[in-house]
Parts: sequence; C-alpha cells; structure tokens
Amino acid sequence: MTGETAVQMLWFAGALTLVISSLLARRLPMADWLKMTLAWVAIFGLVFLVIRTWQAAT
Repeated sequence: MTGETAVQMLWFAGALTLVISSLLARRLPMADWLKMTLAWVAIFGLVFLVIRTWQAAT
C-alpha cells in the first residue's frame, strides 16, 4: 500500500464515519434509516464514478 492509498482510505473512513454518525443521531425508524443509507451509498458511488471517469479521460 502506498502513502496515497492510505490517505484515500483514511478520507473514505472519515467520510463514512460522518455519514453513519449523522444517521444514528437522527434516531430514525429502520425503514427511513435504510432509505437514507441507500441514498448515501448512491451519492458516494456517483462521486466515485465521476472521479474515475475524469481520471480516465485525462
């Protein structure tokens, strides 16, 4: 693992921790929690796709 990979993993872990803590702090019903989790997964997936596409184009 390179230093750059370690930094990326730390950033992802920090971002994921913020998302999970925000979901837990709201004390939502399980169905709403699942919907919001899926929305966050979609957001992170789209950002990941945009970044990878941009990197491949350059």
